[in-house]
Amino acid sequence: MSNAATQSDNYLNDWHHQAITLQNNINQTILGQENIIELMVLAIFCRGHILLEGDVGVGKTTLLRAAAESLGGDFERIEGTIDLMPHDLVYYTHIASDGKPAVSEGPLLKHGEDLSIFFFNEINRARPQVHSLLLRVMAERSVSAFNKTFHFPHLQVFADRNRIEKDETFELPAAARDRFMMELHIKQPRAEAQLKELMFNTRYYDADKLVDSADKAVLPFNQLNDIAVMIQAQIHTSGAIQDYGYHLCQALRRPQDYDIKISDTDSSKLVLGGMGPRGISYLARSARAHAWLKQRNNVIPEDFHAVIRAISKHRIFINPVYNYNGEAIIEELISSVLNTIPSP
Repeated sequence: MSNAATQSDNYLNDWHHQAITLQNNINQTILGQENIIELMVLAIFCRGHILLEGDVGVGKTTLLRAAAESLGGDFERIEGTIDLMPHDLVYYTHIASDGKPAVSEGPLLKHGEDLSIFFFNEINRARPQVHSLLLRVMAERSVSAFNKTFHFPHLQVFADRNRIEKDETFELPAAARDRFMMELHIKQPRAEAQLKELMFNTRYYDADKLVDSADKAVLPFNQLNDIAVMIQAQIHTSGAIQDYGYHLCQALRRPQDYDIKISDTDSSKLVLGGMGPRGISYLARSARAHAWLKQRNNVIPEDFHAVIRAISKHRIFINPVYNYNGEAIIEELISSVLNTIPSP
């Protein structure tokens, strides 16, 4: 092995230790969400945006705050409301100390290139115009204002939405959801011991103190882009694994071509749209990151299995006649594909 390859492996090993430190730091703050936190860590090391969805009071906001504080860099948070307008993300107007109207940089601009996390709370309460601006920020990590373009090279968007309340909310369009690498569904822990801990341990009563109790800035956020590139370059995918990943994606898009059977549905008319180029790229990238996190230098089928639901579920669009049971059908489709496509 060459000296350059050895140095690269050592560098990845050092970062692996930091990734585990990040994961443990969030786990010490949030109880019973170990799998979700691992997926978040994978998205962070792929530089992908994250959307959390779940019932009221399951800890979505606390989880995202804990992850943002652990990452370091400058952090901004905005609340989704029905009266929020695109310019509220870019600038705000106020009366200056001299009594004259003034314009100041808003949450996106005030930190410049040091902005690390932009946390959009209850994103589905914001209007579509706001979502449109966010699309550019997420895709290009830039925004135009004051006759110039501002760049945010280290930016990662965290967002959450409440799936219960529908009043005064706006469903995210497919293009906006596709910008999120992962859409993670948060459920309350099922273990009796964990629920009792959440119920009776006073440590979990104050979310602000809980987040403050975790270590801050455990990673050098401004180096994450480079390590993400190195992970993708150093983790290998064999020809057989590439074929396997390709057929998984194709089977999710055209289940009838792979004889995928879903109960009480016509598989030839089930799927209207599946993962596009961005989605299949995210699947490969997250599979490589998962292999790296498990300290392997090559992807195996289990790496796809670990991430495929978080990557694909919000990118599968089914015939409206099946919407009455849409979530269960999509879950069955993914399970059937995993059970049908032979592993190499």
